Amino acid sequence: MKLTDNVLRSFRVAKVFRENSDKINCFDFSPTGETVISSSDDDSIVLYDCQEGKPKRTLYSKKYGVDLIRYTHAANTVVYSSNKIDDTIRYLSLHDNKYIRYFPGHSKRVVALSMSPVDDTFISGSLDKTVRLWDLRSPNCQGLMHLQGKPVCSFDPEGLIFAAGVNSEMVKLYDLRSFDKGPFATFKMQYDRTCEWTALKFSNDGKLILLSTNGGFIRLIDAFKGAVLHTFGGYNNSKAVTLEASFTPDSQFIMIGKMWLFYYFFFSFKLFISGM
Repeated sequence: MKLTDNVLRSFRVAKVFRENSDKINCFDFSPTGETVISSSDDDSIVLYDCQEGKPKRTLYSKKYGVDLIRYTHAANTVVYSSNKIDDTIRYLSLHDNKYIRYFPGHSKRVVALSMSPVDDTFISGSLDKTVRLWDLRSPNCQGLMHLQGKPVCSFDPEGLIFAAGVNSEMVKLYDLRSFDKGPFATFKMQYDRTCEWTALKFSNDGKLILLSTNGGFIRLIDAFKGAVLHTFGGYNNSKAVTLEASFTPDSQFIMIGKMWLFYYFFFSFKLFISGM
């Protein structure tokens, strides 16, 4: 399906799932796109079949809780951060509901988790003001970066660099092969006291970076120069709900989820809003 303005305007709610009794924290699609997984404050991990449009399986993490969750390159394994007991990241087999490995190290809540698009590497950012580099095959941290504030982080689509948004005011780019030498580029943004950055994502063509917030706007910046290309706003977020914003696969639209609305934008920065 080719995504156009008319196609996006035609989107409607097709089905509502009510498997959770508390707030859903995170969604992630499998590498094949055949399943999607969710994590919730009710300690559940729900696996959905995208082709049949129905829940497939529910697992529980009652002891540790579950916050951010990401598929690995295998459709039957995930890594997830916890919101109980400690801040260890856990590597789980969905097939038999058993832990494969633990990744201890963070001393405060993990607020960013990104899987490399090309191998078994992943990165995590925490309120302990660190970004850690991991390999699924080892419980030991492969790299550690101390920052000056709360980080959000993500790999680029080629898995060669990763970006870290620090303290909601600057973006640092690191070469994965020499991250210990520090960032090769730093982009300073205008600081906004009214909100915090909640996520950072690259477009699939690697040219753009999307900065989500818990305020009334998100920002789109040039991934090479750091220039702010556009600030999307115009909606009320007085309760500081974390906005979930993503690029469409063709990198031509941005979709933002908040409450019962979704918003989508052309790169010409003309704004369209469609109620659901």
